[in-house]
Amino acid sequence: MPTVLIIDDNAAVAVALEVLFSLHDIDSLRAASPEEGLALLDQRSASIDLVVQDMNFSADTTSGEEGIELFRAIRKRHPDLPVILLTAWTHLDAAVDLIKAGAADYLSKPWDDKRLIATVRNLLELGQANRALNQHRSGELRQRRELERFNLRKMVWNDPATERVISLACQVARADVPVLITGPNGTGKERIAEIIQANSAVREGPFVVLNCGALPAELIEAELFGADAGAYTGASKAREGKFEAADGGTLFLDEIGNLPLAGQMKLLRVLETGRFERLGSNRERQVQVRVISATNADLPAMIRAGSFREDLYYRLNVIELRLPPLAQRPGDILPLARHFLGTERQLRADAEAALLAHGWPGNVRELKNVMARASLLAHGDAITVADLGLPAASASNGHTVPGASHDQEPDRDAIIASLQRASGVVAQAAAELGLSRQALYRRMERLGIARP
Repeated sequence: MPTVLIIDDNAAVAVALEVLFSLHDIDSLRAASPEEGLALLDQRSASIDLVVQDMNFSADTTSGEEGIELFRAIRKRHPDLPVILLTAWTHLDAAVDLIKAGAADYLSKPWDDKRLIATVRNLLELGQANRALNQHRSGELRQRRELERFNLRKMVWNDPATERVISLACQVARADVPVLITGPNGTGKERIAEIIQANSAVREGPFVVLNCGALPAELIEAELFGADAGAYTGASKAREGKFEAADGGTLFLDEIGNLPLAGQMKLLRVLETGRFERLGSNRERQVQVRVISATNADLPAMIRAGSFREDLYYRLNVIELRLPPLAQRPGDILPLARHFLGTERQLRADAEAALLAHGWPGNVRELKNVMARASLLAHGDAITVADLGLPAASASNGHTVPGASHDQEPDRDAIIASLQRASGVVAQAAAELGLSRQALYRRMERLGIARP
């Protein structure tokens, strides 16, 4: 329950305020003098959410100087604590000066109960939102500092969803277990694999990449395991495979879902024993390789269809890192765009808005190509929306709120999703939904959504 500190020498006023607040589920503490109020604040500042203070404490005094001195003392010791000034003697100049100095409101006695409660509730909500936001930012800053000790391969990001993936990648890097990175094409899965390699126990070893989707099925096995001369048409001499090249390091298998069943069986054996034979050879070879794989395919669906081995899936999927599409990482869009542009060009506001409104079906790869095109076509140092060549921004971009539009109020699912993204901060969710806090509270009450 929120707590308000009442500092007033008039016992009748203090009791009236206590009763009023209790009727609205607000707890209160009482102090009869500035000294007592400041002492209570020093003792219980963590549990006090707001102060309502009188402006005059000595008999026959109406100047407000005592209240001004008290307000300044509170502001100095607790600069973020909201303070409502309450007095029977309204001095407009003093009120304006104190509001400029940071007072939350200035009300005359006798006060209007509805206005006072509305003001207190709004300030308590705002304080709660600010505390939650500050805690969130502190957590993000702490996590970012923790990540600075890792080699992040110059990864560019600013979205919490991306940071979670990077943090987990750094966490599992030292463990000698297979990692499966999933996500749509062009999201940056290979860069995550590079981060794992760069922070692993075999970071000094080779990092070898094989895109299983870029080769014909009949050549993938030869690429993986190598081949002796004459093993297949055109194999005029023996060749080393990717496993041999990656010995003592990491092998990144991109688009692992394209590996044919015969290759899957051999890959499973290498993962289990570290042994394999080249195509056309009976001699076993032994390697020590960390395998990281990636796919945009639905491997469980492929298992049900019989095109991917279930035992291989569980062998590869000891740790799974899911990299969301760029549209679900909106905080990354502008930092990546500026990174691809370099320091010689800047984005104009209309270009930034267009980038944020676009759905990015091609993900980071598409963004990189768009910025390369804009750099070539731009006539000056500033990139405009016309230089981007994107389709007109629509309301249904990749990071708008599902179920919300200008003509239709957000539904229950949209509100719950926004609250989750805002970590329960109603003010932040309301802003995302295009509503006031009060309007969002009314919808939540009507739809039976509990307050966070």
